[in-house]
Amino acid sequence: MANVSKKVSWSGREREAEGRGEATPLLLNGARGRQLTSSSSSSSRLGGLSNVDLSDDQEPEADTTRLFPHEIPHSEKLLSLKYESLDYDNCENQLFLEEEKRINHTAFRTVEIRRWVICAMIGILTGLVACFIDIVVEYFAGLKYKVVKGNIDKFTQTGNLSFALLLWATLNAGFVMMGSTIVAFVEPVAAGSGIPQIKCYLNGVKIPHVVRLKTLVVKVCGVIFSVVGGLAVGKEGPMIHSGAVIAAGISQGRSTSLKRDFKIFEYFRRDTEKRDFVSAGAAAGVSAAFGAPVGGVLFSLEEGASFWNQFLTWRIFFASMISTFTLNTILSIYKGNPSDLSSPGLINFGQFDSEKMGYTIQEIPIFIFMGVVGGIVGAMFNALNYWLTMFRIRYIHRPVLQVIEAVLVGAVTAAVAFVMIYTSSDCQPLQGDSMAYPLQLFCPDGEYNAMAAAFFNTPEKSVVRLFHDPAGTYDPMTLGMFTLVYFFLACWTYGLTVSAGVFIPSLLIGAAWGRLFGISLSYINSGWIWADPGKYALMGAAAQLGGIVRMTLSLTVIMMEATGNVTYGFPIMLVLMTAKIVGDYFAEGLYDMHIQLQSVPFLHWEAPVTSHSFTAREVMSTPVTCLRRIEKVGTIVDVLSDRTSNHNGFPVVEGVPGHEQMAGLRGLILRSQLIVLLKHKVFVERANLSLVQHRLKLKDFRDAYPRFPPIQSIHVSQDERQCMMDLSEFMNPSPYTVPQEASLPRVFKLFRALGLRHLVVVDKHNQVVGLVTRKDLARYRLGKEGIEEVPLAQT
Repeated sequence: MANVSKKVSWSGREREAEGRGEATPLLLNGARGRQLTSSSSSSSRLGGLSNVDLSDDQEPEADTTRLFPHEIPHSEKLLSLKYESLDYDNCENQLFLEEEKRINHTAFRTVEIRRWVICAMIGILTGLVACFIDIVVEYFAGLKYKVVKGNIDKFTQTGNLSFALLLWATLNAGFVMMGSTIVAFVEPVAAGSGIPQIKCYLNGVKIPHVVRLKTLVVKVCGVIFSVVGGLAVGKEGPMIHSGAVIAAGISQGRSTSLKRDFKIFEYFRRDTEKRDFVSAGAAAGVSAAFGAPVGGVLFSLEEGASFWNQFLTWRIFFASMISTFTLNTILSIYKGNPSDLSSPGLINFGQFDSEKMGYTIQEIPIFIFMGVVGGIVGAMFNALNYWLTMFRIRYIHRPVLQVIEAVLVGAVTAAVAFVMIYTSSDCQPLQGDSMAYPLQLFCPDGEYNAMAAAFFNTPEKSVVRLFHDPAGTYDPMTLGMFTLVYFFLACWTYGLTVSAGVFIPSLLIGAAWGRLFGISLSYINSGWIWADPGKYALMGAAAQLGGIVRMTLSLTVIMMEATGNVTYGFPIMLVLMTAKIVGDYFAEGLYDMHIQLQSVPFLHWEAPVTSHSFTAREVMSTPVTCLRRIEKVGTIVDVLSDRTSNHNGFPVVEGVPGHEQMAGLRGLILRSQLIVLLKHKVFVERANLSLVQHRLKLKDFRDAYPRFPPIQSIHVSQDERQCMMDLSEFMNPSPYTVPQEASLPRVFKLFRALGLRHLVVVDKHNQVVGLVTRKDLARYRLGKEGIEEVPLAQT
């Protein structure tokens, strides 16, 4: 049997395991390499594999005898059993239907108004958080660069520049250490940009702690320290995660972390409503980051949401508009221009003059070529980051090691930047106040070091300079060396245990080689191309970002809105499409790659091609634990307490009159519902009684959402175990079902489109023969030799 060890993941870390070595759970299926074409193979599988939910405190048996002490074996071709699904399908039981019937037209209008109010609050708070990040980063980064610049200017004449280098590296390492420490030890899920985690959440995967208040606090503080620490990162990507957390909290009208319930918005306390608001929060984050409300809506549609409708589109657009307006207003007031709304996003690419920087039809093939280059370079970036991430999973899995690595990267970034600036002889004349922190170093008076213009600044300002600096500002050698060095620094930085995004580093790399490309074209100009370097810097930035993250529609609109110019809409779209096509040929997009590395059961838009030969009988989990419509309390407690089969959904069956051996499907009930029923003691003394002593309402279930108590915390006496529980009122009497002959693509489409958690498989007599869940479908992927089955593991 193959061994797969527990690894560092989004869901946190089992710190108890650190003191006694790493735990090594076993593969649960697929280890014997079973034949996919065998229809009988599904019956030999462990019952309800797809329903297993390992909580953070459950540890498998340790078996470290075969492991190298400092290495965690890991294969990306696994699906983790610890990730559970969200309930995006409403449970239409009697309680739900009775409540919906009581909602009249006025009450419905009130609910709709509340939705719009929540979206407005999401936009305002997301904009305020973005303002806070921007102002704090600008203040501390400015302070750091002033101190370092003063020391470099001072020691340039005395010849003791090593002290300036030491100071720069120490300041970087100090800020990065603070940012990495709070992420590694307080909330590991706040690492990175958060976009892969939000994609998974909107796809229907429950990532632990991903939308908690503590995650937001750590995210905001972490990204400030990361950017101020001089890492090759941006603050725009984490805004998407921050907006999603704000949306998840506001829409529930309470904070479970602070244990405060404001008794508002109780109707929205379910996964379906929460998902829609999280989509709005992600869009508001994009809007605040780039000043692109339409791009934010398209980002949620293209990258995140698994469900969409017209009303949702308008609400999300409203939240995005409010977000960028709030940011614009606050930053304009902060900068002393309250009437001049000129700061729509955290980064503004500046205005491109259409008349001076137009493009001709002869340049279209050049743009396509730049898209090809962007796709290839982006695929290289992703491939390098893939192997680096695998190395981190295997060796750098303890929080202390993760902090040390982040500090090392911060210090090395400063050292490399200093060496590049020191060795550069590219001096350019200083023009007014165009540079915030010009470094003269060994340049003559009235000139500055051009390499410092790229390194000695925040990445956002460096991108804008590459777009708008006039021709002749940069030497080709300077741009070439900067592109090469920054490429490897950004690749090394992404995946560190810090809160940071990859948007701005990608744009900066692309802008550098794009500008270099434009300069090269001007040398071979044949008269019909006017190669403005700023124009090609913009196209290179789009090509590089598209080659790494593989976004097309939303990124086109984001770039257009950030530049404030629709003239470049077509060439940007062309560049992004080409970069995506070329990049997909070599490797996956960065976000999809990290989702796969974390073994998340992510469902793509369509089932794998050539999967029509598989049926529901082959992919379902079986046998299924079923409950009777009127069940003994002791039986329910035993089922819920069974650690070997931690199911989350239970079909409810009832005997067919005249056929004692047959039990037809009557409904489906969830573990969370059963726990609430046990907690409130909703049972009767004898089986022939149909009246319940305590009438539950939907409010009781919503009050327990989303952190339902574990079964171990509920005390059930021996007398109560003999009582009966009538599930008729609480089960979903109309769960979605499929016949066992249904094809895999049909099952996949039904499951994915409706956002299901459980899909019951029945025979021609309506008897339950199996259950299809997310992991049963996500196991099947298209490999080099056709459809492959990915094994499940307790990673």
